[in-house]
Amino acid sequence: MEWWNYWWLVFPLMGVAGAAAKRWEWAARRRHERRLETLRLKAEIQAAQLEARGLPQRQDPASIDPAASVATNELLTRLFAEHDEITARWLDYELDVSKLIAFPAMSDGRQPLVAAFLRAKKTADALRPASADAAVPQRQVSEYLDAVGAYAVAFEVAEKDARRLRDSTFTEPERKRLERAQQLLKVAVDESATQAERNVAYKRVREELDGLVLLSDEAVEVLEKQVARELPAPPASAPVSPPTPHLHGDADAPPA
Repeated sequence: MEWWNYWWLVFPLMGVAGAAAKRWEWAARRRHERRLETLRLKAEIQAAQLEARGLPQRQDPASIDPAASVATNELLTRLFAEHDEITARWLDYELDVSKLIAFPAMSDGRQPLVAAFLRAKKTADALRPASADAAVPQRQVSEYLDAVGAYAVAFEVAEKDARRLRDSTFTEPERKRLERAQQLLKVAVDESATQAERNVAYKRVREELDGLVLLSDEAVEVLEKQVARELPAPPASAPVSPPTPHLHGDADAPPA
């Protein structure tokens, strides 16, 4: 058959292309808004520093004095809070098995948007100063400000796409396994169920997810405590390294 006999394929293809264009348009607009916010913060910090020294204000937001002023310390405190909030939102996906099943793409390092988020996370983590009161060079403060902005936008974009995809990247039999795992998970953490029932349900959850979603050791530990009805342990004094995201078997995390 000639190619023009398939003219009707143009319409679904146009719909797919339109949806993709809207997603990229939203991401670009969000990045632009974040860049404007970053420039505004830089200008505010510079103005506060110059005002404290009795100097006239300059309008160049790209130059920031060494992080010794109160204004810069306040900025770092705000950036630390935002940095930690984004990491906590990501860990909520990594450690909550129910969310892993519902939005598996969010933990798939092979997804381009998730890979971009993980790279942004690595950059922000590397540039993060030791404390808000530390003597930090001007260049690092500026780079950290940009990195946290990129980290925030990358997470929002990756999360939006993961919630759009849900389980669409799986086959129909695989989706049925995920659905069964989600139902069994409710029994595994149900306080009204007996311990034996919770244990059996937990075992079946692991069987259904085997080969589909690779749970991190941290996620397994959290789930097992829920199944055993254990109280959460008090927070350790030393920070715990976040889990490395994997999905679909032995897929490696994306390169830095």
